[in-house]
Amino acid sequence: MKVVQAIKKADKPFVFIGSTTELNNPLVLVFGNRYALESPTIYKEVQELFPTGHIVFGTTSGEIIDEMVLEETTIITAIEFQKSTFLIKRKNVEDYGHDDCLLGESLMKEFPEENLRHLFVISEGSTVNGSALINGLEKIKKKRIGLSGGLCGDDDRFERTLVSYNENPREGEIVAIGFYGESLEITSANYGGWTPFGPERTITKSHDNILYELDGKPALDLYKNYLGEKACELPKSALLYPLSVKTLDSAEPIVRTILNINDEENTMILAGDVPEGAKVQLMMSSVDDIANGAYQAAQLAMEGRTNAPEFALLVSCIGRKLVMDQRTEEEIEEVRSVVGENTLISGFYSYGEMAPFVTTSACKLHNQTMTLTLFSE
Repeated sequence: MKVVQAIKKADKPFVFIGSTTELNNPLVLVFGNRYALESPTIYKEVQELFPTGHIVFGTTSGEIIDEMVLEETTIITAIEFQKSTFLIKRKNVEDYGHDDCLLGESLMKEFPEENLRHLFVISEGSTVNGSALINGLEKIKKKRIGLSGGLCGDDDRFERTLVSYNENPREGEIVAIGFYGESLEITSANYGGWTPFGPERTITKSHDNILYELDGKPALDLYKNYLGEKACELPKSALLYPLSVKTLDSAEPIVRTILNINDEENTMILAGDVPEGAKVQLMMSSVDDIANGAYQAAQLAMEGRTNAPEFALLVSCIGRKLVMDQRTEEEIEEVRSVVGENTLISGFYSYGEMAPFVTTSACKLHNQTMTLTLFSE
């Protein structure tokens, strides 16, 4: 595995960091600020650097490279696999009438099963129901095939997210990368570090990822009461107080972040499903808890590995970044302390993370977690 990385700041050209070498047919991951990826020349710029590359773009709420957390930049991680191969497919939510489950099923069917080890998904994060997308993928996917990924971000603006494969980034895109090869070792895990507080309430009215009522009362009103003066900053302020959602059929609670609100209908739109009958509590965290959560996530991802990881692909939630503020890089440093100095690191801050719980192989949509996908050939 050969890896080359570069950073672009503002209108300046890309600058390579670390060692550089010519790559043959590499997978080129480009994560960047939405304004930067709206540039009509961005695809051409990257293509000139990697003319044989398979280029995947995704907008972020912060870029991760090495142990740095950057803002308003564009980062490249280009990987040449020497013992394995990859296949990339894309879909757009508009082509499926925003039926995200159906899109997931259709996307999974495009990947031949033989020697498929893992699927990594980079999805638009503004309108997609991440839970439904994963359900569609899992409906078709064999249990032995790993699945992880993330929903792209747009800082804390929540305006629009962009994704693409071999073209300028655009809205509504979902890209999946399938990794093939007998020697390929890929592991993934996630961990949060958030603590529930306050009364436990029951979801009495919801539809997919739209939350209407808690204990028979408008959910948005209750949430605004908890936030107090911070309610005027919604949906941004909601990132500091996500919801713990525990369903009857799951031993582990799922953390859900509010992506948007509808004042007219008094509803909250979350990144994933919030089924009726589930129990809900508010959550909060501290800088130390989040840093420790990143350490725990890395430990879980390293469990049972045969080989040391050569590359770590990180997806962490924007809510964690807002809590950490000037100390955000501490969670990346915690990851580094576990995966080792020789592991190249890249990734982004997201609106949602995709990874399995440690107790199950099935992927779930998470919020407020650090998710790692570790690669070695």
